[in-house]
Amino acid sequence: MKIVIVGPGAMGCLFAAFLSLSKEEIWLLDKTKDRAELINQQGIIIEGISENWQAKVKASADKIKIGKADLIIICVKSFDTKEALENAKTLLKENTTILTLQNGLGNVEILGELAGQERVIAGSTNEGATLLAAGRIRHAGRGQTIIGRMDGKIPVEMRFLREIFNKVGLEARISRDIKSLLWSKLIINTGINALSAITRLKNGKLIEFEWTRRILREVVTEAVKIAKRKRIKLIYDDPLAKVEAVSEATAGNISSMLQDVLRKKRTEIDFINGAIVRLGQELGIPVPNNSLLVDLVKTIEASYSLTVASMESC
Repeated sequence: MKIVIVGPGAMGCLFAAFLSLSKEEIWLLDKTKDRAELINQQGIIIEGISENWQAKVKASADKIKIGKADLIIICVKSFDTKEALENAKTLLKENTTILTLQNGLGNVEILGELAGQERVIAGSTNEGATLLAAGRIRHAGRGQTIIGRMDGKIPVEMRFLREIFNKVGLEARISRDIKSLLWSKLIINTGINALSAITRLKNGKLIEFEWTRRILREVVTEAVKIAKRKRIKLIYDDPLAKVEAVSEATAGNISSMLQDVLRKKRTEIDFINGAIVRLGQELGIPVPNNSLLVDLVKTIEASYSLTVASMESC
């Protein structure tokens, strides 16, 4: 099987490195030629909970060189989903499967519109990784990777993919109700990511301060109201307790959105809290706390170029 991971970020590099331990042909598709060449030369360097090791992975920005793929794993930021698949379309053959391991809502629909919904497998992973430099990551946390189709079907390809993941040490299982899982993860990300990006606090600190804890609870409560109106069954009984438990369990983690802000990169706010805001407008449900977080994160993004000196002159 030829597996192509699209996106050399933290998660893309993590999965490429582990999958390189299989007997399958693994490629990493990068839009930047120089970075792809660097990864080809040095491999992917991993440190952290899976110890220090190095994986040899084929990387290229040349889609013709890679050729047709049996499986494409999308690991780019949500706002790049459409462009990434359009760029990778030459890798598709009649029976190519596409797996998304991205944050937020909407990625499955975007991929389905471009390539056909029957090709797309939705995924959610609790593996944690931080990008330290090009092709260099810290494996920050272990967790399950859960995959499934939105229609609940379990094709042979999905069972084979689960087996490959498990063989290389990426604990995986299949869900017939992946929508509930994606929403359950969205609720957690809604409570943690934007708030951590704005305050620049690690996950665990959000529940140590009464003010951020109160905001977290209000934001999660709004998101749960949307889920209930859409009749989404979450995988945990007490969403507030779950989000706080995740904050505590990942106390030392720097959320992906905070990582983006620290690097002055575009965030996935539109696909996380922004998705709650859009659905709130459609359903007539007020979500003022989520709206406020969206506005604040977008302000941070828009002001990356401002320095203290230039701000004083405004």
